[in-house]
Amino acid sequence: MWVSLTRLCVTSRTPEAFRRQGGAWRCSSGWVGEAAESSSGVLIHRVTLSCEQRVACDPAALDCPGSTMVVVIPRLLRGSVGAICTQAAPLRLTPSALRHLTRSSVMKSKRRPDHLERTADVVRQEVVSAAKVCGVASESPSVKRLRLLVADKDFSFKAGQWVDFFIPGVSVVGGFSICSSPRLLEQERMIELAVKHTNHPPSLWIHNQCTLDSEVALRVGGQFFFDPQPSDASRNLVLIAGGVGINPLLSILRHAADLHRERASKGQGYEMGTVRLLYSAKDTSELLFKKNILDLVNEFPEKIACSLHVTKQTTQISADLRPYITEGRITEKEIRDYISKETLFYICGPPPMTDFFSKELESSRVPREHICFEKWW
Repeated sequence: MWVSLTRLCVTSRTPEAFRRQGGAWRCSSGWVGEAAESSSGVLIHRVTLSCEQRVACDPAALDCPGSTMVVVIPRLLRGSVGAICTQAAPLRLTPSALRHLTRSSVMKSKRRPDHLERTADVVRQEVVSAAKVCGVASESPSVKRLRLLVADKDFSFKAGQWVDFFIPGVSVVGGFSICSSPRLLEQERMIELAVKHTNHPPSLWIHNQCTLDSEVALRVGGQFFFDPQPSDASRNLVLIAGGVGINPLLSILRHAADLHRERASKGQGYEMGTVRLLYSAKDTSELLFKKNILDLVNEFPEKIACSLHVTKQTTQISADLRPYITEGRITEKEIRDYISKETLFYICGPPPMTDFFSKELESSRVPREHICFEKWW
């Protein structure tokens, strides 16, 4: 049987304990589990349990005395392959232990699902890369922006995708959309994230403990992206964002700007159509990346436009923002004005918002394949 475990432990002294066979990793005692390999080690997601199987490792290898029944992330930024740790003696899995693990899994399923559970069926890349924090800034009163230097040269992403965010010492895995353009990664090996403050452990770590040179690991996933090829038909984009849902849409907006630049400078590449961003937040202080967005609007006035909505503004709106601000929510009429057979719609925000606009577009006979959405909880 497969049992998902969330407790994590780190060791990196015994790479010889494992060898790869097919799509799994094997130790001398039997099949251990499915894994994703990177230059910094192996992340084991699930282990195969059997009441007849022993899982053992050399006691000298233990970096985690007192640990019991743990799935191991190798030392994310320094180690090679990890090992399954037990207490000093090998662990025998009894039927009662299996029943306990099964009950734990069922109990876990009744609570609010975390990122890995919600996205369990979503395609991910195989590369798990070490990354170092090289920039931390406040993007708004509730959002921290991170810039990360990515170690693995095989790490790549498409505009709109997210990362699994692995933090040493934090058992819960974060899931955060990338807000930078793929071009930044190509040129500088950097990506950017913007994370809202919540009680979720990865968010708390980012807001309270993360500093320059903090080390994490990343893996790309997601089916929400814009990645046109040079020979593809030109498309217009309408990007509809709510709150921190701007993150993947900013990545797409920045990618569209890069495509415009490439076409203008080289006379070749994908012919990007127009881009219209409709972005709603509580007030102007929570409209993220305002300067970045307006810089792109001013750089490409005939190609990129934005409409910024605020729903609970209590202070005066600055003169530089006023031409772009609408007080009140984004409306279905505003969306319908941009419907055409050449237009793709990307929606990201709270589930009620994404549900509402995707249904409105379908009822307006926009083909389903022209409506892409991502929900964030």
